[in-house]
Amino acid sequence: MDKTTIGVAIDIPQPWGGELTAARLAAGDRVAEYVPAHVTLLGPTEVNAADLPVIDAYLCRVAREHPAFTVRLRGTGTFRPVTQVVFVAVAAGISECEQLHEAVLAAEPIRAAARFPYHPHVTVAHDVPPEQLDAAFAELAGYEASFAVGGFTLFEHDDGGRWRPHAEYRLTADH
Repeated sequence: MDKTTIGVAIDIPQPWGGELTAARLAAGDRVAEYVPAHVTLLGPTEVNAADLPVIDAYLCRVAREHPAFTVRLRGTGTFRPVTQVVFVAVAAGISECEQLHEAVLAAEPIRAAARFPYHPHVTVAHDVPPEQLDAAFAELAGYEASFAVGGFTLFEHDDGGRWRPHAEYRLTADH
């Protein structure tokens, strides 16, 4: 059976998405060349390609069951020493991200096992030398942004690791 790798994420809108992607590139993290700034709801997960229509239908239902919300990004954090990651922290919208994450993971064809507890964030440096992690941490320590989240995106990863939008889902539930 053909397999594909998917991910589900909240895109960071402009101008903040461009700023954070540029910061990730400046930190030497080449992943930023093909993965835009985002808050992950489901990290790269291998599924059967034939299950994509079922996953799409499920994610449509998830979007209908969750309302739009606001995310506020503020300051930096790190997962060191567990993983070599520096991120911009989600300061508001955490519970909404957690609820979406749990709903996405509950899809029958997905049922992904998390490697780490879920912590919504925007990665700005990953697996780069320690001095570059330190620089990204310091440079973005005062970073702040606030924006409305009206939906999320299902991405399919191509053979080169690029994220290709497969479908977008609008959050439409009433508060």
